[in-house]
Amino acid sequence: MKILQLCKKFPYPLKDGESIAVTYLSKAFHDFGCEVTLLAMNTTKHYTEINKLPQEFNHYKEIHVTDIDNRVKPLDAFANLFSNKSYHISRFESKEYNDKLIELLQATDFDVVQLETLYLTPYIDTIKQYSKAIVSMRSHNVEFEIWERISANTKFLPKKWYLQHLTKKLKNFELTHLNDYDYLVAVTDRDLQKFKKLGYKNGAMASPIGLQVDRYVENTTLLQGKDISFIGSMDWLPNIEGLEWFIKEVWPTFSKSHPEVKFHIAGRNTPKWIANLNLDNVVIHGEVPDAVEFIQKYPITVVPLFSGSGMRVKILEGLALGRVVVSTTVGKEGIEAQHGEQIFVADTAMEFVSILNECMKDLPLMQTVADNAVALIKDKYDHKDNARKLLEKYKSIILSDAYS
Repeated sequence: MKILQLCKKFPYPLKDGESIAVTYLSKAFHDFGCEVTLLAMNTTKHYTEINKLPQEFNHYKEIHVTDIDNRVKPLDAFANLFSNKSYHISRFESKEYNDKLIELLQATDFDVVQLETLYLTPYIDTIKQYSKAIVSMRSHNVEFEIWERISANTKFLPKKWYLQHLTKKLKNFELTHLNDYDYLVAVTDRDLQKFKKLGYKNGAMASPIGLQVDRYVENTTLLQGKDISFIGSMDWLPNIEGLEWFIKEVWPTFSKSHPEVKFHIAGRNTPKWIANLNLDNVVIHGEVPDAVEFIQKYPITVVPLFSGSGMRVKILEGLALGRVVVSTTVGKEGIEAQHGEQIFVADTAMEFVSILNECMKDLPLMQTVADNAVALIKDKYDHKDNARKLLEKYKSIILSDAYS
């Protein structure tokens, strides 16, 4: 099967959920004998030096990139207030990218063109004009839902109004184009049901994000020490929102009772106000070379998310590495882990403090939950199992089209 994978950012290095989700699925496609071609935007925000890719990043038949300046520009953002277009989406519209897409579609008869996230939707008309391939949208989340939650959690009224304005246009775009896809791949059943309630009518399945499980399990060690970690892309608003809340509402109370415990914070594009934090027992690492190695160093990882949608890959990674993960109900959404069995769930500062206090005094409980988490990931979130099921679905669509 020939698959063209379209991405709004280059899926390397593997330091964020989107890159991990894209890379592990495409690797699995390759292992099953597919020819996978990548057409990715190389954005100013997440620029990758393509000539420095590691040797093991060799699962694509071809790699094509188009540079794009997707920075948020004040004048453009202001002008967009008087436009019906979604500013979220328009920053990823590129003539150069569209021209390269046409070139690839004319050169190869692809069976599937898989769009990774809503932001590739503007290119559907081009795909349908130049190809008979299945147009598949792999929706990593319900995009407008993230921004609805961010808006709801924003206190500063001018910013809240602006975010609500942007969110309304993003929602309108997402719903207007909902049935433009031939097939929808949602990463959680919860998201799939939401899309159907919103009016999606074409073929669809839920296919969770998978990990290259052996890469994680081979690094699993017994829990030692008591330190706590947080890692996430610091240019993603839900991460900043949750981390700031944790630092203000949870850490002072917890740290007063446990002055021996350190809180380690890491992430790409760390803003200055975080990098310059001067708090007792808080260690700022900035961008780390290996996220897996960082998570593995500390027995507990916190994911205090109050906005978001889809699946949080950093939670999957923490579970796969046999760490104790403490997250919110929103953070755990879409992941088949149960509170007290494979994960701990807390939605208030008091609940976070209580759970962390319990972890400090009950290492056997922590180890049991961590062991259960590894077993869950092995059973439910292996990238090859998920890719095989998706390929079987693509093949059945192609066969049915051939005889229709």
